Amino acid sequence: MTDIVSAEKRSEMMSGIRGKDTKPEIIVRRLLYRLGYRFRLHRKDLPGRPDIVLPKWRKVVFVNGCYWHGHGDCHLFRAPKTRTEFWTTKIASNRARDQRNYAELVGAGWGVVVIWECAVSKKLQLPSDQLEQVISDALASTNELIVIRGR
Repeated sequence: MTDIVSAEKRSEMMSGIRGKDTKPEIIVRRLLYRLGYRFRLHRKDLPGRPDIVLPKWRKVVFVNGCYWHGHGDCHLFRAPKTRTEFWTTKIASNRARDQRNYAELVGAGWGVVVIWECAVSKKLQLPSDQLEQVISDALASTNELIVIRGR
């Protein structure tokens, strides 16, 4: 299937997609702040430049977009129908890089919490009080890696 917009317009659209301060990330940050957690953002000295860093608790939080990080059985992830080889490779390398970063952080003594976009998106969002409880439990946990998914 051919793209319905020009290559220049598609490039402009793709360059407008943010890597920081996304809606799901802001939702999680507001929730954490409301719960009394204080944090730092995007620390460059940590592997993967985590979205949220809670130094007091030695925890980092990644808010992963379901599409860009290839969230398997999620309605927000659909394999592209054009340039499939490029996108399959791209998403697979994103996933591999994520795993390396998580392992490095755990090896350095950090706890890692991964919150998928579908956990905070409007369609599959967990109820607000339930999401608060799940995130609080994750931050209080001694587990090295915790993943929070949508319903």
